[in-house]
Amino acid sequence: MILKIQEKAAAYFPEVQAIRHHIHAHPELSFEEHGTSAFIAGKLAAWGVKHQTGVAGTGIVAMIEGKSPGKRCIALRADMDALPIQEKNETEYRSQNAGVMHACGHDVHSSCLLGAAKILQELKDEFEGTVKLIFQPGEEMHPGGASLMIKEGVLENPKPDAIFALHVYPNLPSGTVGFRAGQYMASADELYITIEGKGGHAALPHQTVDPISIAALVITGLQQVVSRKSNPLIPSVLTFGKIQGGFATNVIPDKVELLGTFRTMNEQWRYEAHQWIKDFVHQTCEAYGATAIVDIPAGYPSLFNDPALTAKAESWAKEYLGDTNVRTLDMRMAGEDFSFYTLNMPGCFFRIGTNKDGKEFTAPVHNAHFDIDEAALQTGMGMMAWCAVMGLQG
Repeated sequence: MILKIQEKAAAYFPEVQAIRHHIHAHPELSFEEHGTSAFIAGKLAAWGVKHQTGVAGTGIVAMIEGKSPGKRCIALRADMDALPIQEKNETEYRSQNAGVMHACGHDVHSSCLLGAAKILQELKDEFEGTVKLIFQPGEEMHPGGASLMIKEGVLENPKPDAIFALHVYPNLPSGTVGFRAGQYMASADELYITIEGKGGHAALPHQTVDPISIAALVITGLQQVVSRKSNPLIPSVLTFGKIQGGFATNVIPDKVELLGTFRTMNEQWRYEAHQWIKDFVHQTCEAYGATAIVDIPAGYPSLFNDPALTAKAESWAKEYLGDTNVRTLDMRMAGEDFSFYTLNMPGCFFRIGTNKDGKEFTAPVHNAHFDIDEAALQTGMGMMAWCAVMGLQG
């Protein structure tokens, strides 16, 4: 079986490469992936893969049934959305949509899952169980397409026994993969703080309640939540990415708005921190005569890779690629809505290397120059198919 999957991945590489070029050239923002969804559905239909469209808007759920389809079910997931970034690469497949780019590699993820779908469809008489393919919208935007697809029943009828997903990783060379068992990525919550004071002339600050100076106290003081309220063994990050307020050098404004993010690796501390943040902001503003509105909508949970499943997947990768091509990953404070799936079942989120000999294709994700060594597509589709087949064996 391993040789058959490797041979088919090599044979279908040109087709999957062309698929990636099409998706990359026609990127669409979160929950707007109508063209991408239609394109993917067309490929599945051409290959005879049963599928349902319109799940959580633009999502697709496909099923490949082997022998004894009710015996076991393994899910494979890929995200489809792009980012609001103007691409700066000069390739024949560069983005044709101004200001939108697949800078996080979701075009690669969808292409790899399509390649795996074609492989598995042709091998379905040689394995037992069902493979569920999830093409997901909106990974880059709250509340995350994963949470919406789950609400619409993507993890039912049948319920998967385990789920796998991959993600591009420009820090590793193509042909390699990376795993980390247990805690891997952080929760990701957004902060929206509005500080309302009393505006007036900049030369008469005693007649005002200055929201700008209060905002400065709030930003610096909130770092105490991370440095003095959390267990130092729990990674946490609190960052403000936007401050908006004021319109002239000589005017104190009525209000200031702060936008930021809070990330951590512990779910209990996550919600304790939310309360600390709210209390500190309200109390600081009150002390200086201002009021505050604090909104912290719950974002993505922290991502926990099931240790037993990840250990198996790592061993399967060594069989498929060789020991030297399987690496151990460091924890990351970035977020990923695949974590919603792992709250419901064992999951494994792994990385595929995408640089070329450490010299080319090294631009990070979310960068206008991000691109990949496309040999990674062959690795990705093969690994997805191999994990599905081996996962069905238990």
